[in-house]
Amino acid sequence: MTLPVSYDDVLAALPRVHALLKPTPLFAWPGLSKLLGFPFYLKHENHQPVGAFKVRGGVNFVSTLNEKERAAGIIGVSTGNHGQSLAFAGRHFQAACTIVVPEKANPDKCLAIRNLGAELIEYGRDFDEAKGYVEQLVETRGGRYVHSANEPLLIAGVGTMAWEVFEELPAPDVILVPIGLGSSVCGTCIVAKHRYPKAKVIGIQSENAPAVADSWRTKEHVTTDAANTWAEGFATRAPAAMTLEIMHALMDDVILVSEDELRIAAYRILKHTHNLAEGAGAGTLAAAFKCREQFAGKTIVGVLSGGNLDLAELPTVLRVGEEERLGHG
Repeated sequence: MTLPVSYDDVLAALPRVHALLKPTPLFAWPGLSKLLGFPFYLKHENHQPVGAFKVRGGVNFVSTLNEKERAAGIIGVSTGNHGQSLAFAGRHFQAACTIVVPEKANPDKCLAIRNLGAELIEYGRDFDEAKGYVEQLVETRGGRYVHSANEPLLIAGVGTMAWEVFEELPAPDVILVPIGLGSSVCGTCIVAKHRYPKAKVIGIQSENAPAVADSWRTKEHVTTDAANTWAEGFATRAPAAMTLEIMHALMDDVILVSEDELRIAAYRILKHTHNLAEGAGAGTLAAAFKCREQFAGKTIVGVLSGGNLDLAELPTVLRVGEEERLGHG
């Protein structure tokens, strides 16, 4: 079976990505490993210049555009991190950039997109409504629509994250990766199956936004009516064709976590590592804790996909985390 992205594509992306972005840390925090009962490494994509992993894909994609394509501009839809990725790459490579986000999107992510010089448009109640507007906008305005998942160069660029993991930790038992539409888990699967096929790659989604997980499990295209999660990186109501194809071929499993499990995990990351995790970024620790008996005796890597937490959520994260801590002594 020939997939739309190969390991060779990831290798081709490496020099383009590393020309602008340094490898991010991979660290086994003692407090988290003690809490879980097994070695647990965090891959700190929150240390990227836009605070999230997606910038790898944006840099890889925009770097390949010619002058005419850059002048015509790029346009994308995002809950925040994909938009920052394109805005960052657009500024560096002098490509005009327009980003559409849902109304009531994370205000800090919106500000960051504007600060990077992109035009920001707010439209729709969620990602999928904003996506429909973007598709209409491209028809009237032109430019290159950069889908956050159905784009091989984005997936290959994001795969460089997993390449860095295996350079430091050649034989992890499990890699846990958050899923929005799946570019990160797909890039990780592609690299893992080449570098160390025994490693299991498991995707993480919110129980309140399970469309991609349900689609993977049923092998049918599942769309939900809502994605009511505070973790906007998880808030998609339908899968993307390209990433779902790769997940069907290569992903080993998927774990769903609750809203409070995400809050408690974000609290624990802050407490034990002094890193701020956004909701989706905390998903891997939430899943590791939920399945700690299953993972006993194994070496686990969790991708901390982003640190761009809407600070309005921080008081609730702290309250729920502290209540859980006190409740368990």
